[in-house]
Amino acid sequence: MGVPAAGELEGSVFNPLGNSVGRKHWQAGYIEAPGFQDRGNIFFAAVEMTRMPMIVTDPRQPDNPIVFVNRAFLDLTLYEEKDLMGRNCRLLQGPQTNPDTVGDIRHALAERRAIALDILNYKADGTPFWNALYIGPIFDQEGELLYFFASQMDITQRRASEQSTLQAQKMEAIGQLTAGMAHDFNNLLQVINGNLELALLGLGSATRAAEPIRRAQRAAMKAGKLTQQLLTFARKQRLEPKRVNLNALLVEFSELLVRTLGDRVALQLDLKPGLPSCKLDPTHFEMALLNVLINARDAMPNGGQVRVSTALVPGQNGAANDPGGGQVAVCVADEGEGMAPEVAQRATEPFFTTKGPGTGLGLAMVHGFVQQSRGRLEIDSTPGEGTTVRMVFPVESLVHAPDEATPPEEESAKARILVVEDNEDVRELAETMLEAAGYAVVSAPSGEQALDLLEEDQAIDLVFTDVMMPGGMNGLQLADQVRARRPGTPVLVTTGYMDELPIGRGERLDILGKPYRQEDLLARVRAILPKQDR
Repeated sequence: MGVPAAGELEGSVFNPLGNSVGRKHWQAGYIEAPGFQDRGNIFFAAVEMTRMPMIVTDPRQPDNPIVFVNRAFLDLTLYEEKDLMGRNCRLLQGPQTNPDTVGDIRHALAERRAIALDILNYKADGTPFWNALYIGPIFDQEGELLYFFASQMDITQRRASEQSTLQAQKMEAIGQLTAGMAHDFNNLLQVINGNLELALLGLGSATRAAEPIRRAQRAAMKAGKLTQQLLTFARKQRLEPKRVNLNALLVEFSELLVRTLGDRVALQLDLKPGLPSCKLDPTHFEMALLNVLINARDAMPNGGQVRVSTALVPGQNGAANDPGGGQVAVCVADEGEGMAPEVAQRATEPFFTTKGPGTGLGLAMVHGFVQQSRGRLEIDSTPGEGTTVRMVFPVESLVHAPDEATPPEEESAKARILVVEDNEDVRELAETMLEAAGYAVVSAPSGEQALDLLEEDQAIDLVFTDVMMPGGMNGLQLADQVRARRPGTPVLVTTGYMDELPIGRGERLDILGKPYRQEDLLARVRAILPKQDR
């Protein structure tokens, strides 16, 4: 149920006396005389029996005290009647109650008008709850204000559900925006990195210009890593899942983990024996774990201990490795400062940080990687006591990953490659890289023009296409058309992000991530092209 509108209840009158009052007087909000002497009438019985919490206050007395409460109100707030009678309703307010909401109520009472709103109140034991509150004035026949009537409703669960939905929608919108920006940024980085690489090859490593070019390359590669973090947050980063045992990975990474934590923070490993294997990208897992450990280290400026443990998470049937939902978890617990609830709630948002200037992508990247690995991220934190971060992954049988890559094969330098790319700079760079290695290259700026070239030219040995080509046929659709029209022609696609590796006609799609170096492109081409001379 939502908050009642003022017009829905303003015509109702609580008549504690049970006097005979005309219908027009009830609808106008009047009673004939004040007093609570007769509580044995039907009106008191109805109010006492209803499960809607209700109270009445008397504005003619100092501080507008409570003069009546029903049982439902006592059940809701956990107060006893003797603790409420004669006190103002502000006793329900607490540290997180919005002062603006309280101000709205005060103004409505001062103006003797009805008001309906949501307010954060507190029970007798200090538990907060969201209260859908309606307050309406009760007048006598001469228009004198006698009482304020208030009904309540606990809507904590509804508010939590709404906030969760809004947060999910916000994160999805940010993810889509991030992925689009990262795609364009990857194209720029591809042009920068590729041309710096070609310039270095043309000048030679012994020239004075070589070192500045190398520095520019290093800066561009760092920018590329930042882009990959953005894509991981947006769950658009291509992963290479492998069958791994988290215990073995943690032992392998332990030396790096110790170096990351530094001398003032001790690392304790607590690994559950017999942990089932799962499928995930070990490189991205290492990056995610390091980000969590860096946060733990920074939360303990005076040193302390970080405990990294693994555990079995029972599935639906109660067993940790059953096919109904068995999972494995990596937990990182620190003894640091902890986070306030409002900080923990935003911890996985991109660019949100409490550390001062910085990218703020650490936990956002971790969250994206875990979700893309079909897992979940859990954060428990208490101010002054520390934080526990859990990365939970399904066991291997629950994860469907691409097949392992086929062994690379050597190609003939006479191979003819069709390059399809809508960005002119990126297309010309790919042509230059391939031609420098001895390949014959033809190119097209769109999927439609690429199909026309395939119809005209039977000597195409490989199609190298971008995935994202706005305004027409994209690279995946082009790959399907190539397979349908020329089943023997291999297709290599390049992209800055892919949520999942698509499968087409039972064949695995070869993908080269952007930005790529010349040696990466040539290695992938050599792995795809057959040995025979063309």
